[in-house]
Amino acid sequence: MRRLFGAGVAIATLLVAAAGTPAAASSSHRDGYVKVGYFTQWGIYGRAFPVKKLDTSGAASRLTHVNYAFGNVSPDGRCYVDGGPGEGDSWADYQRPVPAEESVDGVADTWGEPLNGNFGQLQKLKAKHPDLKVLISLGGWSWSTYFSNAALTDASRKAFVSSCIDLYLKGNLPNPDGGSGGPGALAGVFDGIDLDWEWPGSDGEPGNVVRPEDKQNFTLLVAEFRRQLDAFGRSSRKHYQLTAFLPAAPATIDAGFEVRKIFKYLDFGTLQGYDFHGTWEARANQQSALRVPAGAPDNPDFSVENTVNAWLLRGAPRGKLVVGIPYYGRGWTGVTGGTNGLFGTSTGPAPATFEAGYEDYKKLKTLPANGFTVHRDLRAGHAWLFDGTTFWTYDDPIVVAQKSLYIRAKGLGGAMVWSLDGDDDQATLTKTISHTLGR
Repeated sequence: MRRLFGAGVAIATLLVAAAGTPAAASSSHRDGYVKVGYFTQWGIYGRAFPVKKLDTSGAASRLTHVNYAFGNVSPDGRCYVDGGPGEGDSWADYQRPVPAEESVDGVADTWGEPLNGNFGQLQKLKAKHPDLKVLISLGGWSWSTYFSNAALTDASRKAFVSSCIDLYLKGNLPNPDGGSGGPGALAGVFDGIDLDWEWPGSDGEPGNVVRPEDKQNFTLLVAEFRRQLDAFGRSSRKHYQLTAFLPAAPATIDAGFEVRKIFKYLDFGTLQGYDFHGTWEARANQQSALRVPAGAPDNPDFSVENTVNAWLLRGAPRGKLVVGIPYYGRGWTGVTGGTNGLFGTSTGPAPATFEAGYEDYKKLKTLPANGFTVHRDLRAGHAWLFDGTTFWTYDDPIVVAQKSLYIRAKGLGGAMVWSLDGDDDQATLTKTISHTLGR
């Protein structure tokens, strides 16, 4: 890994220098770069990724923030713990007794402790890494259904924010069946709230409630979060952070976000730097390129640079823009034509471990030993794998280093990753970000 990391930094440094980056840009960030990783509730199962791996891999010491995915929003606009089959998993969140071999401190949970499960392990992780901030991320693709209801009126916004603070910051968890939870059980674990409404004013998952007034109501919602978080923090003399996940598409930005206004209340915003293309399209394409590749068939097209510029053009402060980086790839099979598969036509999604067309980096990194060739566009900042039939677009350490140097060169706020369970057991990608951005 060390040799590959060094090569990635050297190549990316030359590319950034060649681009003529302003000398003052890299020194414009005042407080250091944020390095945010999403930890998925469900990663403890098939991906066998407990909170402990954040410690043993070395990831926790390289991150500034862990965002826990996800918290749900009820139809009547409240934060609540959803234990419904197929959706929520309060067992994983805080009820499951974690065995000693999965525990951050090596001590097994017992039934009925105030805090078990992932939340209890995050509590232990923070004790070991006291500078690490942990945020609860609300919504996501599947749980943004009722955000519009929560944001609709002054009364609904006040009630929604109050319920989120009560549940996640005051820590008043439900206590079913005499198990874990209860008043104050979760207090002190979360340091703030991440809003992942996908998307105000625009369609997301089918069935989401969408209203034209979502754009203005999102601003009012973040203002209400900031007001109540500050009021709650005054008693403990603590600043509770407020962040938001923000889209790449200019049309989605314009439909849902009053850009200059919302950043008055946000500590920072994380930008969608992935899913630019995927197997919902027949063409094998890049999903996370730094710049639009030469010969791209779509004009205009998506890229990290275009996303950053879209937010800057609308008035976002560059020091609060955090670039999203994927720890997974998207893949097609039956690919013919294109350049080494890029822009070729496919017959469908590539077979994969958990979801066709979607594979973790830790698996993709093994493919060159199994008949795949790594192809790279250094100018555009993306890489892909191709074996003559199957095509995977992904970020390897060289691409991640190049993006991290771009963040430095442009004076941006840092990097965010989705999601930590996609990295290998050595946290290669997270360490690449940390080494390149600096502590």
